[in-house]
Amino acid sequence: MAYADFILQMDTKLRGDIAEQAAILHALKRGWGVLKPVGDRLPYDLVFDVEGTLIKIQVKYAWFDEPSGNYVVDNRRTKTNRRIMVRDVYHLSDFDFALVYVENIDLFYVFPVDIFISYGSEIHIVEAEKRQRKPRSAEYRNAWELIINTSTLGGC
Repeated sequence: MAYADFILQMDTKLRGDIAEQAAILHALKRGWGVLKPVGDRLPYDLVFDVEGTLIKIQVKYAWFDEPSGNYVVDNRRTKTNRRIMVRDVYHLSDFDFALVYVENIDLFYVFPVDIFISYGSEIHIVEAEKRQRKPRSAEYRNAWELIINTSTLGGC
């Protein structure tokens, strides 16, 4: 099976695991410490230790929506058990940054929590070069400096 076909068959849990591992790799390459909470009951997935400041990170995987030509990420929290899935909104205190992973180009969008939760239920990310206007999300493309700047200010 080709990898492109495999991607289409991945469930959301596997996509999330791939995005988390990519986030860990990107953080380690920047010399940051990485802490991973036990279980998945917390509203954040990772904690980065950036120069002694602990920063809570929520990681999301963006999928490609062929009809629109955009990448899409759901910016709501999903709680599941064996029978039901409940979606809920995130709150400002839940995490400091959301990292949205675009796998096929190994790229992250780095959204501060207030920006991330200000969108509706989905964020559409445009990766097209030939657009007259840059989308609202463009300023967060690979914006790792936002995390660095937060650490120098002593955290969120």
